[in-house]
Amino acid sequence: MATEAETKTSTPTESALVDGSALAGRALAAAGANHMFGVVGIPVTAVATRAVAAGVRFIAFHNEQSAGYAASAYGYLTGRPGVLLTVSGPGCVHGLAGLSNAWVNTWPVVMISGSCDQADFGKGDFQELDQIAAVKPFVKLALKATSISEIPRLVQTAFATACAGRPGGCYIDLPADVLHQTISETEALSLLSETANPIPPQVSDPDITEVEKAASLLRHAARPLIVFGKGAAYAHAEGAVKKFVETTGIPFLPTPMGKGLLPDTHELAATAARSLAIGKCDVALVVGARLNWLLHFGEPPRWSQDVKFILVDISKEEIELRKPHVGLVGDAKRVLDLINREIKDDPFCLGRTHPWVEAISKKAKDNVVKMDAQLAKVVVPFNFLTPMKIIRDAISAQGTPAPILVSEGANTMDVGRAVLVQSEPRTRLDAGTWGTMGVGLGYCIAAAIAEPNRLVVAVEGDSGFGFSAMEVETLVRYQLPVVVIVFNNGGVYGGDRRTSEEITGPHKDDPAPTSFVPGAAYHTLMEAFGGKGYRVGTPDELKSALSESFSARKPAVINLIIDPYAGAESGRLQHKN
Repeated sequence: MATEAETKTSTPTESALVDGSALAGRALAAAGANHMFGVVGIPVTAVATRAVAAGVRFIAFHNEQSAGYAASAYGYLTGRPGVLLTVSGPGCVHGLAGLSNAWVNTWPVVMISGSCDQADFGKGDFQELDQIAAVKPFVKLALKATSISEIPRLVQTAFATACAGRPGGCYIDLPADVLHQTISETEALSLLSETANPIPPQVSDPDITEVEKAASLLRHAARPLIVFGKGAAYAHAEGAVKKFVETTGIPFLPTPMGKGLLPDTHELAATAARSLAIGKCDVALVVGARLNWLLHFGEPPRWSQDVKFILVDISKEEIELRKPHVGLVGDAKRVLDLINREIKDDPFCLGRTHPWVEAISKKAKDNVVKMDAQLAKVVVPFNFLTPMKIIRDAISAQGTPAPILVSEGANTMDVGRAVLVQSEPRTRLDAGTWGTMGVGLGYCIAAAIAEPNRLVVAVEGDSGFGFSAMEVETLVRYQLPVVVIVFNNGGVYGGDRRTSEEITGPHKDDPAPTSFVPGAAYHTLMEAFGGKGYRVGTPDELKSALSESFSARKPAVINLIIDPYAGAESGRLQHKN
C-alpha cells in the first residue's frame, strides 16, 4: 500500500505547483518524445530528471557532440525528432555539431538548451551566449521561452516543424529563470491539453501531368536508371522502389545510405557498374537523393551531357535549384506509388536481354569477379580487404533482422562501402552528406536505442573512433548490443607518409601530422569500463572475436591491427587536399 507521502507525490492536486523543468519534461512526453540524448548540468539537470519521470528515457553522454550525432541519427531511423539536451553557452556550441549534421542530412532534430537568466543577459552571466543567433544558420526554427506558460506550445511547434516538409533541426532556448517559474497543476494541464494532438502537416501530391511526363520519359528511354538515396529510406519507400524496379526492369543505383532499400545482391543492382550506369544513362529517376558532390552534381564528365533528370524531392527549393527535366515535389514513397500506378495502366519492362540491362549486368559481374579475386587473397599483416571480407561474412551470417552497420573513417569507410553488403533498409549509417567524422559512437547508441532488436556493428578507422571513443563507457552503462571494430593503422590514412624532403624544419622530430601512437591498445579502453576488448591481427583471431562478440550482444571493442602503410589518402576526394 502506498504511503501518504507517495500518494501526494503521484497524485497532483489543484494546489500543486509545477515548475518550468517539470512542464518541459511533460511537454516533451506529450509531443511524442520517447528518448532524449544529452549532457546535464546548470540549468537543465532538472529538465532531464523531470522528463524521465514523465516517461522519456534520457541517455546521458560524455560530450554534447556525440549526443547530437545520436539525436540526428535517431531522427533518421525513427522518423520522429531526435531530442538533444545541452547546458548553456559552451554546451550549446558543442551541440551545434549534431544540429548542423541534421541540417545537412535533412533529419528531424529538436535541440533544447538552457540559458542564463533573462534579466542578466548582457552582463557577462555564467555561460552567457546569444544562443538564438548561434543556432540560426543550422535550423528551420529557433524559439525562446520568455515565460513558463510558453513551453508546451514551443515544444509542440518545434516537433511539428522539424518533421514538416524537408526534415531538419529546430531549437528551443529555456532560460534559467523560466525553468524556475511555477504554475498550478490545473494551469499546466490546461496548457498541455491545448497543444495535444496537433494536425500533422499534409504533403501535396505533384501535378498528375508531371507524373505522366516522368512515366513517359522512362517508358521511352533507351538507357534508364533509378537512383535512390537516404531520403527514400527515410520515407520508407522500399516497397514502392521494389515494385518499380521489378515491374520495369530498370537498373538501380543507391547512394551509400540508400543501400539496402533493395538488397545489394539484387540482379538489377548497378553499384558495381557505377561509372557505366551514370555515364551512359539517358534518363535518370533520382528519388530522395540530391545532385550534390556524392552524385557529381549531375554534371559532365561523370554524367552524359544529354541525360534527362527526373528529380523526386520533398523540397520545392531543391527542385528549383537543380532544374531537372521533370521535377516531382512530394514524399518519395507517395510519388513512386503514383509513378507505379501510371505505369500499371501502360506497362513496360526492359527484360534481362535488353542491351542496357545486359551491359550493366556484364560490367557489374566483371567488377565483382575482380573484387572477389582481391578478397580471396589472405594478407597478413592485414590490409583493408582481408579483414573486411571476414567482417562481411560474419554480418551476413546474422540473417534477419540484419545488424545496423555504422561506418566512418577514410579508407575504412571507402573500402567498407564497396565490400560490406546491405540487405535491409536503414541499416547503414555513415559520414553522410557532410562527410562528418566523429559520428560513430553517437550513431551506434542511437541505432541501439531506436532498433533494440538489432545488433549494431561499427566499422571505424582509428581516427574516426578517436573523436568519440569515450562514449564506450556509455555503451557499457546502458549495456547496448554494440560491437565496435577499430581498423588500427596508427593514424589518419596510416602512419608517417612523408618523404625525406618533407621532414625538415625546427619541428621535424615531431610525429607526422597524420600519425598516432603505433599499436595503440584501444581494446583496453573498453575493458576499463567493464566491456569486452579484443586485440586481433590474424584471420582466426578476428573470426573468433566476431563470433564471440556477436553472440554475446554486449558492448565490445575489437582492436584490429593492420599494416600502417595499407591505406592511402581518401579516394575520391584526394584532389581536394
